[in-house]
Amino acid sequence: VQLQASGGGLVQSGDSLRLSCEASGRSFSTNTMGWFRQAPGKEREFVAAISSGARTYYIDSVKGRFTISRDNAKNMVYLRMNSLKPEDTADYYCAGQAYGYSDYESAATYIYWGQGTLVTVSS
Repeated sequence: VQLQASGGGLVQSGDSLRLSCEASGRSFSTNTMGWFRQAPGKEREFVAAISSGARTYYIDSVKGRFTISRDNAKNMVYLRMNSLKPEDTADYYCAGQAYGYSDYESAATYIYWGQGTLVTVSS
């Protein structure tokens, strides 16, 4: 089982990026999938999640700017990031939540993790 995140890069403030997370080894169509980020010197924080029924959740700081989506046929999860700010700079990780948990903000409930993809936003 593997989650492979991609799409990070160096952009300027106000630009957009789309992160992708490709899952392999099993279907994740019935798992809640999430994106987390970790900035240098800070703890990993929840960014967004999407349930198996496509219900979405976001931290307040990205609401209206970021959009999480999924394509179960392709076993893919995406994070569209618009109006990027320097404070969005971080390593971004995709994750699959274990069954039976509803606390989508808690990293401890996610048991599948991809490697990070670095997003750097310059001012």
